[in-house]
Parts: sequence; C-alpha cells; structure tokens
Amino acid sequence: MSVSAFTPQIHTPLTSKPKIKHRQKQKPKSFSLSTTPITQASFSDPFVLQLAETLEDSLSPSVSLQKLRDSSSESLLSTSWPSRKDEPFRFTDTSFIRHSQILPITKPPQLDYLPSINGDTLLPNIVIADGFVLNSMSKVSTLPDGVYVGGLLSNSSDRIAKRVLEFVGDFEWGDLFWSINGLGTPVMTVVYVPAGVKVDNPIHFKYVSVEGGEEGSKNLPVSNPRVFVVVEEGGEVGIIEEFVSKEGNDNKRYWANPVLEVVIGKGAKVRHSYVQSQSLNSAHIKWTAVRQEAASSYELVEVSTGGKLSRHNLHVQQLGPDTATELSTFHLSVGDQTQDLHSRLVLDHPRGYSQQLHKCIVAHSQGQAVFDGNVKVNRYAQQTDAGQLTRSLLLEPRATVNVKPNLQIIADDVKCSHGAAISDVEETQLFYFQARGIDLETARKALVFSFGAEVIEKLPYSFIRKQVENHVKGLLDSSFKGSSH
Repeated sequence: MSVSAFTPQIHTPLTSKPKIKHRQKQKPKSFSLSTTPITQASFSDPFVLQLAETLEDSLSPSVSLQKLRDSSSESLLSTSWPSRKDEPFRFTDTSFIRHSQILPITKPPQLDYLPSINGDTLLPNIVIADGFVLNSMSKVSTLPDGVYVGGLLSNSSDRIAKRVLEFVGDFEWGDLFWSINGLGTPVMTVVYVPAGVKVDNPIHFKYVSVEGGEEGSKNLPVSNPRVFVVVEEGGEVGIIEEFVSKEGNDNKRYWANPVLEVVIGKGAKVRHSYVQSQSLNSAHIKWTAVRQEAASSYELVEVSTGGKLSRHNLHVQQLGPDTATELSTFHLSVGDQTQDLHSRLVLDHPRGYSQQLHKCIVAHSQGQAVFDGNVKVNRYAQQTDAGQLTRSLLLEPRATVNVKPNLQIIADDVKCSHGAAISDVEETQLFYFQARGIDLETARKALVFSFGAEVIEKLPYSFIRKQVENHVKGLLDSSFKGSSH
C-alpha cells in the first residue's frame, strides 16, 4: 500500500519551542513536524528534536543523571532519524517506530501480578518493569560484602558514584538510540563488584514490558532501562538479562530501548547471558558497550527470538594486553520479523584473543536476519588471535539474510579468520536420518534445532538454558506447522 504523506505523532504541542540544551545563543524558531525541515545545522531532524523534548518533559530531575542527560541531549541536536540510506541501517527498516505514536512511560506500572523469577529463587535478582526498578520484587540480600546493586546515588561524594561517573557520558560510538536512552532513562541501576571479589551466583535482571498498545493501533509506549556494571581488578560476576512481556501481552505494541555498559578491570571476568523473547509486535533496540582492561575476560551468550524489529548494537573494546573476548549469538525469526546484530570489536593491544560465532534461522517468508560484524585489529595488537564465523539457515523460499563479516587488520603478526555460510537444511543430512528409519519431519526438526543448540548450550546457567530450549522448540514447532516444506 502506498502512502502519500505522513505526519509523526508525539504527545507534545508541535509548535512549542525546544527546551533541550544547546550551544547556540539565539533561540530556535517554533516549528511543526508537517513543515519543511529546519535549516539550522544543530536541528537536522525536527522529529528527533520533538522526541527529545517529549522525553525531557516526562522525566523528574536527577542530579546523578544530569551529566548523562546533558551529553545525550547535545548529541540528539545533531542526529537524524536513521533511514535505509544510512549504511548502518541499510538492511534495517526503523519506520515501524518512526510512524508510531511514541508515548514515554512516566511512572512504574501498577502491577496486579507478581512476575515469576524462573529457576533458583535464591539468586540475586532485579525486576525492571517499563524501565523502573521494582524494589519490592527484587532480591539482592545474598550478595557478598562490598558488592552493590542499586540506583546510582545522587551523592557525588559516594565512592561508587564517583567511580561510575568517571565513565558516564564519554562513550563515543553510540548512535541515536543510545542517546535516546541516555536522555530518557528514569534511573540508572549500578552493579559494583570490588577488587578481588567473586560473586558465585549470577545477578539476574528481568526486564518486563507492561504498557503496550493494542495490535493494529499506532500507540507505542517506550521504556529506556539502563544498567552500568563495574567489576574491579580480579573480580568476577555473572549477569543474566532476560527481556519478556507481561503475561497476556504477547501481541502488544511497545518499544524497549535498553542500554548495558560494562567496565571490566584488570584480570576480572564477566559472563553475560542475554535472552530476548518480547512481543512479536514490539521494537527492541539494545546497546551493549564493554570496556576490557588487561588480562580481563568477557563472555556473551545471546538468544534473541522476539520483536517485530530487534536489533542489538554490541561494542567491545580491549584496552590492555592478554585480553579475551568470546561472543556467541543465536537469532530466530519465525514471523514477519527483523533480527539484527551489529557488533564491533576493537583490539588495540598485544596478545588479544577473540572468537565470535553468530547463527541465525529465518523460518518465515517475510522474516529477515541481519549480521554486520566488524573486528578491527589495530597496529599495536600484535600476536592477536581473532576468529569470526556466521552461519544462517533459510527455511522458506523468500526468507532473507544479509551478512557482512568484516576483519580490518593493521597489525602484521596475527592469526585471524572469518567465514560466512547461508543454506537450507542439507538433503544429505536428511537422507542420513531417513536411512536409519527416522521420518522426514522429525529429521528436519532435529537438524534445525541442533543448528541453534550449539549456541544455546553455551548458556552457563542450567535454569535459563532449559527455559530457552523449551521456548525455541515451541517456536520452531509452530513454524513447521505452517511451513511450505
């Protein structure tokens, strides 16, 4: 269906003057989003400016977040909404968000149910609903001495706040969605692990999207949860991030726009599990930014199955020698979905190690997967060992995958490799099963699930691994029932 014109809808008077901070002395003119764009360089996109104002109006003042909000608002002044003409979004259409009525969520939800925390209830857990921490449903009392999990304190003399504020607002690689989160987050949750402390049990963050527009409506409530993790020298911690919808909201429209920042000190270790199974009518755009000091270790295992539009922007920077990074990701598209991973790994020091495995299955004729993985080995990163592999299964004739593995090597003493493969299930593998008396449908199901299981099995905690296995099997069973095969 063709559309001749569209005026974005945001709940703010369209002729109000911008209130976000800027460096120009003269006040900008009033504008309407239905008119031609403002010619001032600072305000390149009226839609983004209007969204920024709306987010600002929805927030309560916060001394601890002021630096983050200021840097984010300044960035938004000169940032346009991405289009398919922009290389990072060449294969990712964000018009689903752009053409919706965006509604910032201004207060915690009044829940009439208690969201279950699966698995061992003794695990430290934090429940974040629509971007707000629900303290009554969270439990952090079992943490070792010195470990802090809670909001960023407004007292600037607090040593943990001081430590976190050293890093807040200085990340140079963020895009529009990073800045939207920085301006719109109501609270920053901090995980602080002191030097030498090992946290035996993982800290489980359960993000629940409660508010949502009805299917077919334009309403798109947006939440901006933000978590900052600092692990000092020699510390160890596991982080589980699980993104779900409120029970009964599986078809609701909403936009989750989370950010996770991780700072890993010398010799420290972080194991990160990220599971996303939100509504198939939602947008889920996530940023993960990791800074690793010398001899540190970061392991990510990701399984993403939800969202009409799901994108993970992953940036990892090795800031010292003998640093190890391992990234394992699995994306599954069983409907009219886009599953997108944009990763960037920067190695700047000797003897760095990195391995990246990305696998995706597209099981719907209108489904799409995107992988853009960049590994940059700079001049001083000699004796680096870096590998990257992406493999994709297309199970329907018109299913689409766009992959762009990219190794940029400047150092001359390295061991680096990368590869990409796209296919359907191989006939020889199916024949192998049938020759042993296994019917075609069972054989196909087993092969498809085992393709993703290589990543799922890497989830380090049994309760979340079993939960993900059951969820993926259920989605694949449903897709096979409606398959053209």
